[in-house]
Amino acid sequence: MKKYDYVIVGAGLFGAVFAQEAKKAGKKCLVIDKRNHIAGNIYTKEIEGIQVHEYGAHIFHTSNKEVWEYVNQFAEFNRYTNSPVANYKGEIYNMPFNMNTFNKLWGVVTPKEAKEKIEAQKREYSVENPKNLEEQAINLVGPDVYTKLVKGYTEKQWGKRATELPAFIIKRLPVRFTYDNNYFNDNYQGIPIGGYTKMVEKMLEGTEVQLEEDFLQNKDKYLEMADKIVYTGMIDEYFDYCYGELEYRSLRFETEVLEEENHQGNAVVNYTEYEVPYTRIIEHKHFEYGTQPKTVITREYPKTWKKGDEPYYPMNDEKNIALYEKYSALAKKEGNVIFGGRLGQYKYYDMDDTIEAALKCVKAVL
Repeated sequence: MKKYDYVIVGAGLFGAVFAQEAKKAGKKCLVIDKRNHIAGNIYTKEIEGIQVHEYGAHIFHTSNKEVWEYVNQFAEFNRYTNSPVANYKGEIYNMPFNMNTFNKLWGVVTPKEAKEKIEAQKREYSVENPKNLEEQAINLVGPDVYTKLVKGYTEKQWGKRATELPAFIIKRLPVRFTYDNNYFNDNYQGIPIGGYTKMVEKMLEGTEVQLEEDFLQNKDKYLEMADKIVYTGMIDEYFDYCYGELEYRSLRFETEVLEEENHQGNAVVNYTEYEVPYTRIIEHKHFEYGTQPKTVITREYPKTWKKGDEPYYPMNDEKNIALYEKYSALAKKEGNVIFGGRLGQYKYYDMDDTIEAALKCVKAVL
């Protein structure tokens, strides 16, 4: 007899949902994580009475009612609405591109005027068969929006000049002809009151959790302990990079406590000029309408991933997708290992996508 029905590798959202549902079905699970905390990249830590998003801003949003009702079992959500602003050389613009943005750029007031302005710029500057991201973006929104709000941010995010990036990366750019600063169009949106870590703690209640445990260093031990392994780490690392490394983008965070009540007046400010090395500053207290006397900010710097770094974003271009397919074929042959989550499936998942995928997965295997 094996000691556990499942050893779940990774105490992030996918692993926590799987553990919760397996436990409800009477299965015995062990959750392990090589970090010293649960909750993966949605981990929040209290500093100066403020819930700090340690691995970048996480705003929960979904139009899937089942997923929304699911997470509300484990946390009460506030009414936070994501309304980031962009700072370009000290000029402030609303994101996503909407009537407030266009009024600031061109002085236009009506949707008709804004559409005419964009169409005129597209006619003047667009090219047939755009060969790179820059040409594609100008075809979509014209040079003014592109230069101030897309170009520098995108180049920092990807670590390449826009003229070196393939056109297919930007299939569309959301343009709204309303005075609405809500970034997401989803039906449900908010932040769990008291932070995400508390939410994941509730999901993992009644399940054994061991932290600072490296599955790949002790793979045979864990394979012997359970009937099945649920693996949410990097799929290429699991197979010891036998076909080569998949590419990721990584991030570096600089967090500091400031002796002021309100630093930037918004939770998220994007810095869209290339010369500013970080992509955004997060002021965490605004996620929960904080009134603490101090504030905590985080600067977010994108970087090229290398072994040993945290992988944040899979580079889902054609070359990497083809490489992932080879690893996926290997994964299908690992009869007692289930690969899940953003890293296990090499897919850019939002939080609601992760929960939906985990619920689907656990339902299939149970």
